[in-house]
Amino acid sequence: MKVLIISDIHGSGYYAEKIKEINERENPDKIIVLGDLYYHGPRNNLTQEYKPMKVAEILNSLKEKLLVVKGNCDAEVDEMISEFEFQDHIIMEINGKKFYFTHGHKFNIEKLPDENFDVMIYGHIHQYFIQEKEGYIFANPGSISLPKCNTEHSYMILEENKIIIKNIDGQVIQEFNY
Repeated sequence: MKVLIISDIHGSGYYAEKIKEINERENPDKIIVLGDLYYHGPRNNLTQEYKPMKVAEILNSLKEKLLVVKGNCDAEVDEMISEFEFQDHIIMEINGKKFYFTHGHKFNIEKLPDENFDVMIYGHIHQYFIQEKEGYIFANPGSISLPKCNTEHSYMILEENKIIIKNIDGQVIQEFNY
């Protein structure tokens, strides 16, 4: 199974269009969005081409492949324009490993959930990384629209037994075999 992971769109119509391009290029079986879909948030600048309704239209067009985690900037009203459900977290077995997907504001590398997992993938911090700690693997795809700390606009691919972070042009930034 091939999974595309996107996080922290924050209402950018421009980068939502990039998600369509990435979907066509990568052709994943599933797309997981790790929250913060429409609203830019009070601590962030407006995203490029701030158009939350355009983001909703694009994500709704991908709803057959889509799994979505609710972020700290997502509200009940966002569910009214979305043709998919927002979940608190997602637990899924992929290639023999138990993955825990969350936004990252509640659970992350510093604060673990009660559920069992092998790999935790979360967004929220707008910085990509892959790291092993205390027998677990933690990874973050970064932000597609508002990267922080000199990181690139990025996304993640899970394929075979690899976690791959790529920039929006599809160039590999980091790769990890598990």
